[in-house]
Amino acid sequence: MRPVQSHPVTAPARLADIAAQAGVSEATVSRVLNGKPGVAATTRQAVLAALDVLGYERPVRLRQRSAGLVGLITPELENPIFPALAQVIGQALTRQGYTPVLATQTPGGSTEDELTEMLVDRGVAGIIYVSGLHADTTADTQRYEQLRAQGVPFVLVDGYSPKVRAPFISPDDRAAMRLAVTHLVSLGHSRIGLALGPLRFVPVLRKIEGFVEAVRDQLGLDEQTVTAELIQHSLYTLEGGQAAASALLDRGCTAVVCASDMMALGAIRAARRRGLEVPDDVSVVGFDDSPLIAFTDPPLTTVRKPVPAMGQAAVRTLLEEISGNLPPSSPGSASAAYSEFVFMPELVVRGSTASVPGSGGRS
Repeated sequence: MRPVQSHPVTAPARLADIAAQAGVSEATVSRVLNGKPGVAATTRQAVLAALDVLGYERPVRLRQRSAGLVGLITPELENPIFPALAQVIGQALTRQGYTPVLATQTPGGSTEDELTEMLVDRGVAGIIYVSGLHADTTADTQRYEQLRAQGVPFVLVDGYSPKVRAPFISPDDRAAMRLAVTHLVSLGHSRIGLALGPLRFVPVLRKIEGFVEAVRDQLGLDEQTVTAELIQHSLYTLEGGQAAASALLDRGCTAVVCASDMMALGAIRAARRRGLEVPDDVSVVGFDDSPLIAFTDPPLTTVRKPVPAMGQAAVRTLLEEISGNLPPSSPGSASAAYSEFVFMPELVVRGSTASVPGSGGRS
C-alpha cells in the first residue's frame, strides 16, 4: 500500500532511488515517467511499483483509471488469516485495474445482506464472499439467487452449497485432516483429538469426514468412538480452542488437531494451565498458517491453507464472470456451468509436535 505521505518525483537523486528499487537504469525510469514508448510492460510495472514502495506520487498521466469497484465481504478481521486473504485478493484486483472495497462483518454490526446491498447500491462490478453464509448449511441460499437475478457476478470462498449457482474456491479440508493425523500417528500418537467450530459449517463437516476417515484407516477406530470421544466443537477463537482442548485432554488425548491457528494457540494455553508442556507432553497442530504463527512459543506445526492460490483464483474467476466468459446456467444445471475449485493444503512441521511421551515415534 502507498504511504499516506507521498512526494512528487523531481530530483535526479530520486530517479537513482527508483532505479535501484526497480533494478533498472535511470534512463529507463525517465522513459516510464515521461510516458515514452520502448519499455517492456513488466519493466514499466516494476518502475511503478518502485514509485509506490518509495512513497512517490505517480505522475498524473500514469495513474490508472479504475475499471470499477469489486466488493470483498469477509468475517471479522481478528483471525489473521482473513486479512491475509483480503490482501492477496486486493492486490490481484488492483493489478487488473479494479478497486477493491473491503466490507467486514462484526458482531452486532452490519450483516452480510446489508453489506451486499450497500455494495450493489454503489454499483460494484462483482463481489467476492469469504467464509460467508454460503458456508452455513442452515442459511437460506435464496439471497444468492436474488443477487444473480440482479446481474451481479460473485464468487464464494471457503464453503460450498449445491443449491447456489456460482463458482466456489475452497481448500481441501479432508486432505488437511489426513495430513495432520498421518503426521501425529507417525510420532506414535494413538489418542488424537479434533477441536473445531460449530457443526453447521461446511468446512467443519468436511474436516470431520477427513479426520474420521484418517483415524479409522490408521488407528482402526470406528466412527462412533471417534465422534463421541475425540471430536469437540467450540468457537473459532483462542478461548474456544482452550475450552475444546481442555475437554479433549480430559479424555486422555496426547495430541490435538485444531481447525484454526487461533484455536491451536488456545489449546497450547489449555495444556500449560494443566502444567503440561507442548510438545513434550501434548502435541498441537493448527490450520491456516496465519501470518506470524511461525514465531509463537513454540513455533506452531500447522496445515497451511493455500491463501495466495485461493485468492488469485477467486479474482481470476470473478473477472471471467464479469467478462461473461463463464457459461450461463439454467435452473437444474448448476453443476454443468459452475465448479468448485479445490486447493491442496500443505503440512508445515515446526515445534509444537513431538513423539508421544514414552515412545520414540515411528519416523
